[in-house]
Amino acid sequence: MSTPITPLHEEDPREQEELEASSTESSFGDILNEFEQSHAQEVQAAKSQDTRSQDGKTIAATVVTVSEGRVFFDVGQKTEGVLDATLLRDEKGLIELKAGDTVRVQMNGRDEEGYIKLSLIQVERPKDWSGLQKAFDEKLTISGVVTGVVKGGLSVDVGMRAFMPASRSGARDVPEMGTLVGQEIACRVIKLDTEKEDIVVDRRAVLEEERAKAREGRFSALETGAVVEGTVRSLLDYGAFVDIGGIDGMLHVADISWGRVNKPADVLTVGQTLNVLLLKVDVAKKRVSLGLKQLQPDPWSTAAAKYSVGERVKGTVARTTDFGAFVELEPGLDGLIHLSEMSWSKKVRKPSDMLKPGELVEVVVLGVTIEDKRISLGLKQTMGDPWEEVVAQYPVGSVVEGAITQLKQFGAFVQVTPEVEGMIHVGDIVHEKRINHPKDELQVGQVVKAQVLECDREKRRLRLGMKQLLPTSMDEYLEANKEGDVVTGRISDVKGNRVNVDLGEGVHAHFSIAEQESKKETNAAPVADIGAISNLLAARWKGMGSGGGAVADAAPRREAPKTGQVRSFRITKIDLEKKRLEIELAN
Repeated sequence: MSTPITPLHEEDPREQEELEASSTESSFGDILNEFEQSHAQEVQAAKSQDTRSQDGKTIAATVVTVSEGRVFFDVGQKTEGVLDATLLRDEKGLIELKAGDTVRVQMNGRDEEGYIKLSLIQVERPKDWSGLQKAFDEKLTISGVVTGVVKGGLSVDVGMRAFMPASRSGARDVPEMGTLVGQEIACRVIKLDTEKEDIVVDRRAVLEEERAKAREGRFSALETGAVVEGTVRSLLDYGAFVDIGGIDGMLHVADISWGRVNKPADVLTVGQTLNVLLLKVDVAKKRVSLGLKQLQPDPWSTAAAKYSVGERVKGTVARTTDFGAFVELEPGLDGLIHLSEMSWSKKVRKPSDMLKPGELVEVVVLGVTIEDKRISLGLKQTMGDPWEEVVAQYPVGSVVEGAITQLKQFGAFVQVTPEVEGMIHVGDIVHEKRINHPKDELQVGQVVKAQVLECDREKRRLRLGMKQLLPTSMDEYLEANKEGDVVTGRISDVKGNRVNVDLGEGVHAHFSIAEQESKKETNAAPVADIGAISNLLAARWKGMGSGGGAVADAAPRREAPKTGQVRSFRITKIDLEKKRLEIELAN
C-alpha cells in the first residue's frame, strides 16, 4: 500500500491560519508603538511649549515638601517646582520654610527629572559696564550665574566675570560652595574697577536682607494667643529658644510646666517638636514670649474640689526653707508645712532637721485658699495629739518633773513629755525676790519639779510654777507663832487709817487705826477705880497748892503709829489656808 504524496505547490491549512494570526498581531503591536510614541512626542511638545511660555514668569508658590537638599513647590502646574535648599538656609544653616508657606519665585524651564526649575532671582543681569556701574553706584541687586570654585571664593558671571569671596557667598563651608556652581544667584557689586576689570560681588548681604524682610513679614503675621508649632533650637539654664517658622521665641523655664522645672534640659531636647502658645509678641523689639504649660489645665482650678480641710494626702517634699517645707501634691500644686505644724514639741529648730527634698510624706490639709494659691498642710496632725494625754495626766495642781530645755527672758521651758513642753514664768521660779533672767536661778539640762498652774489644750499651753512647791517665809512664820502671841515688827507705811507692818523677811501684815481705837473704847472698864480717883484728886490738890497748874493724866495716851517705828503687836487671827494673819498694837 503506497503513501499519498502531497504536491509541493499546495499549502497546509493550519500553517496558513498561524501565518495570518502572526501577521495580525505584528501589525497591531506596530500600530500601538507608533501611537504611544506619537502621543509621548505630543505631550513632550506640549510640556515644552507650556514651559517655554512660563519661563521667566514670577508667581506665588506654596511649599509642599522640605527635604535636606531641595524644596518642592506647588506652582499651579501638573508638575511641581523645585528650588535648591541652600538658597533658603539662614546663617545657622536651617531652612526657614515649612509646608504651607508661600514664596515669590520665578520659573526657569525644567530639570532632567521633569520638575519645573525655580529661582528666587527676580532681577536682571547687567549687559555691559554701564549697567554694572549703575548697579554699583545705586547698590542695586543683580543676578549672576556661579561658574566655578576658585581660590578664596567663587567665579560669577554677571555679564562680566566677577569674583565672590567665600565669606560673602552665604555658604557655610567649601562643599556647600560647590553646590552653587551652575546656579543663578542674586548679588550686589561691592567693588568695581573698570580699568583693571576687577569686579567683586556679595551674595551674603542680599540673603540677609531677604531673610530680614521675610522675618519681618512673619512677625507681623504672629498674633498673641495663637497656638503654633515649633522646634526646640537651643537650651539654656533659664529657658529654651524655639523656632516657630524662622523666628526664635523664648520659652522661659517658668512657662514650661505647671510643675517645678529646675532646668529646661530636664524636660526638653534639641530638635523636639511641640505646640506652644504665643504669650507676647513685641514687633518693635523682635521678641516673642512662648508658653507651653498654658496649653494644659491649671491644677489650681480644681484644687478646691480635690483637697478638703482635714483630708490626709501624700506628697513629695520639693524644698525646705527657714519657715517650713513645700510639698508637691501634684505637678504645679505645692502646699506648705509651716515649722509650727511639723511637731507637737518645740524641739524642731529648722525644717531640714525633719524633712529632706524628695522625701514622700503624709500630711493633713489644714486650709485651701484658691485666690492666693495657697494650701496649708500639717505633719504633726498625722502623729496623734499628745495634748489629750497631757490634759488627762497633768490636771491643775499636779506636780511634774522634767529637764530645762531652753531659757528665755520671760521664762524657762521644761520637757514634760517627749512631745510637750511646759513654761515656767520668770515670776514663778522663786519666792520673795525679783530675778531679771531665769538663768540667774536655772540652767539648761537641770531637772526641776513644778506645779501645774494651767493646762489649756486649745491654746496648747502648759503653765508651771516652781515657787508654789517651796515653803515661804510666811509659811514658816505662821508655823512658829499662834494667835495671842505678842511679836515685834517695823511699821513700813502709814496711809490714812491703814498701817502696813513688816514682821520679818517676806512676812507682812496690816491693821486699821480706826478699828484699833474702837476696840480700845469697847474694852475700857465700866466701874470706877476708887483708889485711882483718890490719887488723882490728891495730885490735883498738890498741884494747885504749888501754883495751880494742870495736873498730868495718871495714864498717858498711846503714841500714834509712824513709819519706821518698831512696835509690839499682838497676833489676833491666823488663816493658814490663805497664808494671812491679823494684828493689833500691843503698846
